[in-house]
Amino acid sequence: MHPRPTYDDANLILRLYELRRDERMREARQWFASMFRPIATLEEFNKLCPPGSGQNANFRMVTSYWEMVASFLVSGVLNEELFFQSGGELLLTWVKIKDLVPALRNARRNKRLYINLETAAGKMKDYMSRESPEAYDTFAETIRNMAR
Repeated sequence: MHPRPTYDDANLILRLYELRRDERMREARQWFASMFRPIATLEEFNKLCPPGSGQNANFRMVTSYWEMVASFLVSGVLNEELFFQSGGELLLTWVKIKDLVPALRNARRNKRLYINLETAAGKMKDYMSRESPEAYDTFAETIRNMAR
């Protein structure tokens, strides 16, 4: 049985939502959701998000934000079950970058890069699949098709 969510959990989720409403963050999220497509190689990544570009800044802003949120979930600071009920953008982010992560980890020589995001996304996938085994696959396919 999962611990019951607290008012602190709800307040943290609301604070995280407020951070997402920042004008610059909204621009980055919009770009990421609509323009960033799942890719697997550094060559593709550097073409889409050249170092020093706005696209690269958008990518880093979105992924570092969701890595931070995921760290709250993985460390137990934030109630997973409560977050998973409304935190689909975390999973969207993971679906879009998961094939690229091994190349980024290798290039940066950092095996822990996006490890919290990967862990939280795996738990969210399990959460989604409890009631509907095909829910995650349908979600992931929808995200992949949006990016074509």
